[in-house]
Amino acid sequence: MKSIRVAAAAGAVAIALTACSSPMQAGAAAVVGNERISTDKLNTDTRSYLAALKRAQLDESQLGVPASHVVLQRLVNVSASRQLLARHNVQVSEAEVDAALKDPGQFQSPEINLLANGVAPADARDYGRAMVGLAKLQQQFGGEAGTQRLTQEFASFKPIFNPRYGNLNPQRSQENPGLFLDAGRFGKATAPQAQQQPQQPQG
Repeated sequence: MKSIRVAAAAGAVAIALTACSSPMQAGAAAVVGNERISTDKLNTDTRSYLAALKRAQLDESQLGVPASHVVLQRLVNVSASRQLLARHNVQVSEAEVDAALKDPGQFQSPEINLLANGVAPADARDYGRAMVGLAKLQQQFGGEAGTQRLTQEFASFKPIFNPRYGNLNPQRSQENPGLFLDAGRFGKATAPQAQQQPQQPQG
C-alpha cells in the first residue's frame, strides 16, 4: 500500500508556532494574521480530505497524525501565503496553478503529492496558487539566497491555534511531524470519527 507519511505535515516553509496568548475568537480553529480559519471550514475540508484518501485507497493511519492536523497545517500555510503574496503584490496565473497541480513531487503521482500535503485534489487551487506564489517570491528575494527572508516573513504571521486541539509541538520531526504533541481533549480520531468529529486538530 502507498505511504504518504513522510510529507504528511510538511509546511510550505517553517512557521513560527505560538501558544494561544489571546482569547480565541468563537468558532475559530486558528487565526493567521488578519484571517480567521473557522472550525466549520476545518471540519468541511477534513471530511473532503478523508474522502479523497479513501478514493486513493489510503488510510488516515498512514499519515502518522490525525487528518485534521494535516488539513489545519495546510489551511494555515495557505492563509499565511495568501497574505504574504498580497503584501508583495505577487500574481499567479491560472495556467501556472494548473501546471503546479500536475507536479508529482517526491511521489508517484500529483494526486498523492497533494494528499501528502493535506490537500484534497478536487479542492487544490488555493494550495497550488500558494506554492507557485511562494516560489516566485523566493526568486524575487534572490533565489536560494532569499530563503531566509522568505522564511522570516512567512513566520511573521505567527498563527494562533485553538487550544482545544492540543499542546503545540515546538520541535516537529519526521518521527513526530504533527502540529500538536497530543490530540487535545477530543482524543486521536480515526477516519470514521474524523467525519463525525471534524473538531480534531489540524495540519
